[in-house]
Amino acid sequence: MSGSSKTAWGALAALLLLPLISMAVIPFYDTSEPRYAETARMMAQSGDWITPWFSPGVPFWGKPPLSFWAQALSMKAFGFTEFAGRLPSWICLLLTTIIFLTGLKSLRGPRVALWTAIVYSSCALPYISSGAVLTDPFLALGTTLSLVSFAVVAQHGSHSSTQPGGEPNGQCTGAKHKHKPGWWPYGFFLGLAVGLLAKGPLAIVLSGAPVLLWLVLNRKTATAASLPWGKGVLLVAALSAPWYILAEIKTPGFLDYFIVGEHFRRFLDPGWAGDLYGSAHRRVYGTIWIYWLQASFPWGALVLAAMCGALRSSRLRMSLRVVGEDPLFSYWLASALITPLFFTFSANILWTYLLPSLAAFSVLAGILIEQVGRQFSISMEKLLASAIVVPVVGLVLSIYFWTNPDVRNTERTLVRYVHQDSALNIPLFYLSTPPFSAQFYSAGRVKGIEPDELRQAVDCGMSFYLAIPKDQQKAIAQITDKPAIPIFANKRYFLVKMPATG
Repeated sequence: MSGSSKTAWGALAALLLLPLISMAVIPFYDTSEPRYAETARMMAQSGDWITPWFSPGVPFWGKPPLSFWAQALSMKAFGFTEFAGRLPSWICLLLTTIIFLTGLKSLRGPRVALWTAIVYSSCALPYISSGAVLTDPFLALGTTLSLVSFAVVAQHGSHSSTQPGGEPNGQCTGAKHKHKPGWWPYGFFLGLAVGLLAKGPLAIVLSGAPVLLWLVLNRKTATAASLPWGKGVLLVAALSAPWYILAEIKTPGFLDYFIVGEHFRRFLDPGWAGDLYGSAHRRVYGTIWIYWLQASFPWGALVLAAMCGALRSSRLRMSLRVVGEDPLFSYWLASALITPLFFTFSANILWTYLLPSLAAFSVLAGILIEQVGRQFSISMEKLLASAIVVPVVGLVLSIYFWTNPDVRNTERTLVRYVHQDSALNIPLFYLSTPPFSAQFYSAGRVKGIEPDELRQAVDCGMSFYLAIPKDQQKAIAQITDKPAIPIFANKRYFLVKMPATG
C-alpha cells in the first residue's frame, strides 16, 4: 500500500469515527431527533414491535419501523442515551461505505471506490445524519445497496479491462473479462426491502426510476433479464409485506394515511393540513436545489466549480469527458438527479430528503476527482483537504454544544436538575404539552398540565415542579396566587417548585 493510499484510508477512518464524538456529547434538540428517540424508547420499554407510538395511545403512522427497531434494540443494549439512539444511523453510514468499497472496486477500481466513500462520508448531510436519530440514513442505505447492486449486474459480462481514460483497473490486464455478480442481483431487491421498511414506497421510485431511464435510454432492456425478478420480488414481499399487513390490522387506517397522505398529499398539496404529527414544511418551489448545495457541501460546490473551470481549462474538460464516457454515466446521473427533480415542485420538503441522491453523486465525484488528480498531478493529500472541512466544523460545534447545551431547545439540563434536586420523586409538569426532549429525558414520566388543572393542583396542596414558558410567567402567578420564582431556567422555560400546603 502506497503512502497516499495509507493517507486516504486514514482519512476515511477519521471521517467514520469523528461522528462518534458528537453522538455522545450533543443533547437531543427539539423536535425531530427527540421525537424519534422517544418513539424508539417507548418501543423498547413496551415491547410493542409492530406499532411505533407517537405518544401513549397515539400510533405513529408517519414512518415504517426499521429505524425504530434498530434504535430500540440499541437502547436496550446500551441504555437510554443519546449515543445509543444515534448509533444505528452511524452503522448505516458504515454499511453504506462498505457497499461503495466492495461494489465500486470491481466496477471502477479501488481508487475510485475509495474516493467515492470519502466524498460521501464528508458531504455535510451524510456526515451530520450519521450521528442523528433519523429514518433517512436507513432509506439511503437501502437505495445505495440497490444502486450499486444494479450497477454490478449491468456491467456483468460487458466490463472491459480498462477504465475510461485508458487506465487499467488493477485486476485484469488482458482483453475483455467478466465479473461474476455473486449476490449482487439479490442485493438490488434487498435494498428495496430495506427502503420499504425504512421510508415506504418512495424507495421503489428512487431506486427504480434511474434503472428504468438507463435501460430505455441506452437500449439495454435485455439487462433487466439479468435480475432474478421472481425470487427478488418474493424476497421483497417476504421481508416487508408482513409488517404492513400487521400494522393495518392492529391500527386500522394506517395504510390510507401512510400511502395516500404521506406519499401524495404531503408533496402535492402545499397547504396539506392532514399531518397528524406536526406541521407541513412549506417552502418555495425549487428550494430543494438550495438544500442540495448545502447537503453536498463542499463537494457539490467544487464539482460545479470544475464544470465552470472546464470552459477555460482543457485538462478539466478532459477530466469531465472521462466522467461522461463512463459506461454507466447516465445511470449515475439519473440516480443523482431523480430526488431533487422529484421534489423540485414540492413545497413540503426537508433537506434530509436529498440523502439518497448523494450516493450516485459521490460516485461521479469520485471518478472526477481521480481523473483531476491524474490530469494535474495533484497529490492525494492535497485533494483530501476538502474532506476535512465538514468534520472540523462538526467537531468545533460539538465542543460548543457540549459546553453550552442550552443554547438551543433541549430539556436535558432542566430534567436532570429536577432529578438531582428531588429526593422524593416529586412530579414534573410542563404547562400544556411537554417537549419531546423532556419526554425522552424523563423516560416518559413528565406530564403536561393545562391552566385550569394547575389551579386544581395548587388547591389540592400537592408538591410538584412546574416548567413555565418564559412568556407566561406572570400569567401563571395570577392563576396560582403566588409569585413564580424560578429555581432554574433554560432557553425556553422557567422552572418553579410548588411546595405542598396541605
